[in-house]
Amino acid sequence: MEAINKDKANKIISSLPSDEKSRSLAELFKNFGDATRIRILYALYENEICVNDLAELLNMTQSAISHQLRVLKQSRLISSRREGKLIYYSLADEHVRSLLSVGMEHVCEED
Repeated sequence: MEAINKDKANKIISSLPSDEKSRSLAELFKNFGDATRIRILYALYENEICVNDLAELLNMTQSAISHQLRVLKQSRLISSRREGKLIYYSLADEHVRSLLSVGMEHVCEED
């Protein structure tokens, strides 16, 4: 068995995220593990939209969309604003847009 390179090992260990940060990152990516949530995020990619329109676009019930929006909002992936009786949803920031773009690039790469 080869001896471990202690300098490399120490460098790697010092660059590892804390357990708390690792859990937070895993929780963030867990939210990308649902096809419905991905479709909602892509629907919000360019424009804000209300629940009624999302339900119509994705051929789902308003209740099902609202549930997924709650999950995405708790994860800080989307934000909302109220206009009268309607609530409009949008991507939270450019980081979310980048994660979607990079993920889709990876999926679409040719082998």
